[in-house]
Amino acid sequence: MKPIRILVVDDESVVRDGVVAILSFQTDMKVVGEAEDGIKAVEIAKQTKPDVVLLDMHMPKQNGLESIPKLKEVSPKSRILVLTSFAESDRVYQSIKAGALGFLLKDATRVQLMQAIRDVANGQASIQPAIAMKVINEIDHPAELMYTADPLTPRELETLKLIARGLSNQEIATTLVVHERTVAKYVSSILEKLHLANRTQAALYAIREGLAEPKK
Repeated sequence: MKPIRILVVDDESVVRDGVVAILSFQTDMKVVGEAEDGIKAVEIAKQTKPDVVLLDMHMPKQNGLESIPKLKEVSPKSRILVLTSFAESDRVYQSIKAGALGFLLKDATRVQLMQAIRDVANGQASIQPAIAMKVINEIDHPAELMYTADPLTPRELETLKLIARGLSNQEIATTLVVHERTVAKYVSSILEKLHLANRTQAALYAIREGLAEPKK
């Protein structure tokens, strides 16, 4: 199995060095670049095409929020995990809308950081519960979204609930006893019908609507 290729972006060298040191002990991860600001991050991402960009939010020259769409432009397949000191709900939601797949506070444990990186690399949303609760109310007109002209089918609703539990497409396929390609179609349909951009928004939406169930 190929290691997860990671670009570490933080303007604080001590933090950056610490993260790189932690990742160096993980056999399934490899740091392919470091950057101290968003401009440099975009340049390196264009060259290295990392699997995951571990991105600080507050940086000089070009902050994390400004960098997300530019990173997605130069490296569309890169998944972005925001790592920050502040759980500002408006910034979190803006980051998700811009394309970030995960959001983690810098006081997270080493285990939480490793799991978040692996989840995001696998295309799963990864948001700490404390942050999720702060951003849920930022979803615009959630009640209106359920009353779409093209409502969710029972299978799509089941899929949405499982997305909210953090399950991958493969895990959802196993749970629903269908092919993974079928789940991918369900997910695409859900995002289109509810006018959402990605799985992270879908997970937050499901939590807001009371659809999320505890993971068994």
